[in-house]
Amino acid sequence: MTETVSGSAARRGKRRGLKIGRVFTKPGVHPYDEIDWERRDVVMTNWRDGSVNFEQRGVEFPDFWSVNATNIVTSKYFRGAVGTPQREWSLKQLVDRVVEAYTRTGREHGYFASDEDAEIFDHELKYALVHQVFSFNSPVWFNVGTKSPQQVSACFILSVDDTMESILDWYKEEGIIFKGGSGAGLNLSRIRSSKELLSSGGTASGPVSFMRGADASAGTIKSGGATRRAAKMVVLDVDHPDVAEFIQTKAREEDKIRALRDAGFDMDLGGRDITSVQYQNANNSVRVSDEFMRAVENDGEFGLRARLNGEIIETVKAKDLFRMMAQAAWECADPGIQYDDTINDWHTNPETGRITASNPCSEYMSLDNSSCNLASINLLKFLREDNTFDVARFTKLTELIITAMDISITFADFPTEKIGETTRAYRQLGIGYANLGALLMATGHAYDSEGGRSLAAAITSLMTGVAYRRSAELAGVVGPYEGYARNAEPHKRVMRKHAAANDQIRTLDEMDKSIHVEATRQWADCIRLGEKSGYRNAQASLLAPTGTIGLMMDCDTTGIEPDLALKKFKKLVGGGSMEIVNHTVPRALRKLGYQQEQIEAIVEYIAEHGHVVNAPGLRPEHYEVFDCAMGERAISPMGHVRMMAAVQPFLSGAISKTVNMPEQATVEDIEKVYYEGWKLGLKALAIYRDNCKVGQPLSVAKKKDEEKAVPVAAEPAAPVVPARPVRRRLPKQRPATVTRFSVAGAEGYMTASSYPDDGLGEVFLKLGKQGSTLAGVMDAFSMAISISLQYGVPLETWVEKFTNMRFEPAGMTDDPDIRMATSVMDYIFRRLALDHLPYEQRAELGIFTAQERTMQANGEDPATLHADEEVARETLAQTAEIARPAAAPVLQDSVDLMESHQGRTAEDAPLCMTCGTKMRPAGSCYVCEGCGSTSGCS
Repeated sequence: MTETVSGSAARRGKRRGLKIGRVFTKPGVHPYDEIDWERRDVVMTNWRDGSVNFEQRGVEFPDFWSVNATNIVTSKYFRGAVGTPQREWSLKQLVDRVVEAYTRTGREHGYFASDEDAEIFDHELKYALVHQVFSFNSPVWFNVGTKSPQQVSACFILSVDDTMESILDWYKEEGIIFKGGSGAGLNLSRIRSSKELLSSGGTASGPVSFMRGADASAGTIKSGGATRRAAKMVVLDVDHPDVAEFIQTKAREEDKIRALRDAGFDMDLGGRDITSVQYQNANNSVRVSDEFMRAVENDGEFGLRARLNGEIIETVKAKDLFRMMAQAAWECADPGIQYDDTINDWHTNPETGRITASNPCSEYMSLDNSSCNLASINLLKFLREDNTFDVARFTKLTELIITAMDISITFADFPTEKIGETTRAYRQLGIGYANLGALLMATGHAYDSEGGRSLAAAITSLMTGVAYRRSAELAGVVGPYEGYARNAEPHKRVMRKHAAANDQIRTLDEMDKSIHVEATRQWADCIRLGEKSGYRNAQASLLAPTGTIGLMMDCDTTGIEPDLALKKFKKLVGGGSMEIVNHTVPRALRKLGYQQEQIEAIVEYIAEHGHVVNAPGLRPEHYEVFDCAMGERAISPMGHVRMMAAVQPFLSGAISKTVNMPEQATVEDIEKVYYEGWKLGLKALAIYRDNCKVGQPLSVAKKKDEEKAVPVAAEPAAPVVPARPVRRRLPKQRPATVTRFSVAGAEGYMTASSYPDDGLGEVFLKLGKQGSTLAGVMDAFSMAISISLQYGVPLETWVEKFTNMRFEPAGMTDDPDIRMATSVMDYIFRRLALDHLPYEQRAELGIFTAQERTMQANGEDPATLHADEEVARETLAQTAEIARPAAAPVLQDSVDLMESHQGRTAEDAPLCMTCGTKMRPAGSCYVCEGCGSTSGCS
């Protein structure tokens, strides 16, 4: 695509710059003219009340863009007030606004050899963006080409010193960054611990105390930000005397959440009482050293050091501190871990300063007071129909992106002057990719396999090799970064480390072999050109979570993540959605050699069961290709760690990824993951144990335990005959209600019959077509529930068991009292509770009608609504008791056998604050597939 014009050409008076060749476009044809464009209406509703929260009709997009991508770009990235002529209405306008700013700046600063080269650059960039081949990070789309400050960076690292002035500056700088919709991280280890003295003679507060103020600030700004919620990372070194308090901070707060929820407070995401919980707006990470990890390995002691003079003020058992980290992560997923010596061993600028912190998702690691703009490549766009990888086009696209990203630093604005100075002096970039999981599956590679890791490593090595080679070419045209001269030797040393790691890749088939051959050539050219010209950029690559931009590119998987599940919801043009099997699955089956008839049968099986186990005709040795992050065959935690380790040596920065762990994972399992991450050379690691964020409702269990413990007066000696429960059948004529319901578009009917003296005794459910497997299962389930109710199992027992059960379909309902449901079962038993349980029991379970929730919000007591109902219920019960024949008592043991544990299951991802859709993991954060909102990642 490009070559450098310099040397003798420059001496002859020709303009110095890059020659740009066409790859995607044709001479004389604008890239927009080769696309079929169509007009669409974007209408997005509020999940709480069904009101329209965004509407723009007649927007223009390519016909191959999905409805979801169209909605997200229109609502998130189009600028101008809705309903005014200034509002953008076409993807062409959005792309033109951004790309023309890049092209204009490139012309002005001598990046191109001629105006023709600038025009080709402009066309190639526009083609790649409108065809979803890659995307810049969100701040570029928000800001470039507008009257707003031209902020292009999504990731920031701040610094704070051991003075009150610096701490207050930290609060202010974070607030400015959050206001712009970005995130920041910093290391608090310079702040004196609570075990050290102040110059005035008092004791220092310690960094954890100052975290409270910053957390409150982030919690306030996140709801008022222009684009998304605030995100932040707080790091503390493992040798800081307050590290134990830091480790346990969020775990203690999680205990508070459980206690308050059990007491009846609204502790759900966005609930009115959740603001009383501290430290919830940051990811916490402990920065560990090789010295500490070796002490853990050898069961040795480790010294905690004073901040001012470095003296050891306390000695601890390294294993005990390591266990504390794992225990806290087991309880609440925090803290994560960062490996300090590994990070700084790959640091290109050690003469300027150490790397002490990261951005909120841990992928950007560089100097204090710096920033990084990101872009991600859609890998699936380079998989040809014959299942070969288009190495040449991938190489040329990487060159194009790096050129554009470096140009953006030239015109970019920054939130603080310190960040602007550092970023302009070191010009950190963060090229990465998305859709790796889909690419591996489509090519028949299991995510947790040698072949999968080899292919991922080769692609990552090629990407970073090309990025630094282009950086060296740019240095020859417009000069190396300002800080290069003082860091030339360490920078070149890191380049050699990357190249040496590339030589260690073991290729297993033709696809990864061809990629690896080109990567080897690129690294050789990179080192040769770097020796001559230096480098334009201190950093070049990382792997971001690609939350919103992944949806913009219609990616099946984000960042380095595997597929989340084999089925997903597809939005429909006329509204609503439908569940489909991922398109990658049929392609993978064709690659594995299955015939069309077999593929259709397997896809139909997956559509019904959600997994491939026992799928007709599918060979067991191919199951692993379809393993996902969740579900029947979930990838093991170490499978995630091994994939990260495979690509880490080829990244300037690190990887935004959370290692998913099952609910039954132990503290020892987490210790193993953290330990192996160090041994395998990772820079950072975070875990999430399913359901760790919310505990069981202890008050209910405790109450039942206390009831069991009440002593009963002894009767005269007599043989003890175990009582048997007696079935109490419903009369032939009984009152009943029929409820029609819809959960995420899945419609069904529920018939609930009651005893004449009140009390539910029978439930029948209709869901699915008559004669289908689903309909049969629901009939059987209905009979089981009905019989158990007639044998005396309390309805509240079933409600406790099945509310919050999570599976698809899940989402919005048509019931005003239950706007969102995590599954059909969740909806059914919430509806039964509302219809058949008294207010006091429902309140204990946290189930309220819309009217009751409104009264709570207004400070009123909903119990006043039900005073007359309670009197009538007691009278009816007394009348029924006179006429009712005696029955044998229901054994508590029979109830206990029906319920394996008390409490509601918690979800591993929150509901979107904007549209109510269940979010999905994206690296260390979450992204909403409904509207594109994220929990802080670009």
